[in-house]
Amino acid sequence: MIAGVLVTLAAICLLASLIPLLPFGHGMVRSFDFGRLQAIAVSALVILASAVAGLDSRVLVAAALMAAVAGAIQLAYVVRFTPLWPVQTAQFKGGEAAPTISVLACNVKQGNRDYQRVIDLVNQRQPDVAVFMETDQAWADALRPCLSDFRERIEQPQDDSYGMVFASRLPLSESKIQFLLNDEVPSISCVARLPGGRDVRIIALHPEPPLPTRDTLGRDAEILVAAKLARDEPLPVVVTGDLNDVAWSRTTRRFLRISGLLDPRQGRGMFNSFDARYWFLRWPLDHIFHSRDFQLVSIERQQFVGSDHFPMFYRLALTAEKSRNDPPSAPSREDLEEADEAVEVESNRSRPPAGTDWES
Repeated sequence: MIAGVLVTLAAICLLASLIPLLPFGHGMVRSFDFGRLQAIAVSALVILASAVAGLDSRVLVAAALMAAVAGAIQLAYVVRFTPLWPVQTAQFKGGEAAPTISVLACNVKQGNRDYQRVIDLVNQRQPDVAVFMETDQAWADALRPCLSDFRERIEQPQDDSYGMVFASRLPLSESKIQFLLNDEVPSISCVARLPGGRDVRIIALHPEPPLPTRDTLGRDAEILVAAKLARDEPLPVVVTGDLNDVAWSRTTRRFLRISGLLDPRQGRGMFNSFDARYWFLRWPLDHIFHSRDFQLVSIERQQFVGSDHFPMFYRLALTAEKSRNDPPSAPSREDLEEADEAVEVESNRSRPPAGTDWES
């Protein structure tokens, strides 16, 4: 009985490890990118239980071997988000007059009405830039008083879980709401001026979530459009938001190669921001990426605010030279071709975004 359960669990873990290797942009496949930490935990339990039960049984040996293979596959993806991996973004140690920028990114969850927790967080952290996602008109109205001391405020409230509110204490020389591929999925792009006069491009995204019943091209294509925008931007760049994709996924890794941006979590930690309600179902879903001009001052997950996401708070220093950060891997020809194909397919069709009825 026990042996059968362990073999079943090991087989499930191995299958969950192999499915994401398939080159298909479909939610049924891409959803398996998310639970890698859970698969590692179950694989470890199977190996431990097999050893305790006695590995003299061929069935238990088979279970342990399958679990070990599954765990090794999963670790190959997540190990770069542990201290065992070299950091990708250099740590800012001071010693130079580098302006800093702090960013608060918060998916409030549209159906969450605990406005005060988010307001208290804004007042506590006093970010230079704040990005709020899933904001309907009620959220925009509730946030407006606590954002009154920000210089600039951009509001795009929507009742379909794709609304956004952007606020900046820094002066903005350019700001616009964009619909990169879908007329119902907004993003925000602006140029902020840091103390000392240097300009920074900030792009805030909240693409579609993956669903097991449809392809993920809407999400993937929007992320890759942002990658191209960042690649071609002459200014230092920061891209942030809930990308509805994990840090180690095929699409996120392709985004980094095409954009040339860095992920400050690599070599430091996963900073799992979703799901804030269940400790056993968490992965890194809220991100910040930046050009080589920046070094990391700090990155912190914030307290629970009633949402299914933990807010994230980042502080970056805009340094005088890029050489302290190693350049990211260059995109392959396959990266560029598949990105172009995804964008072309998605831009030539019209369909409602995924998940618009989740908060109904």
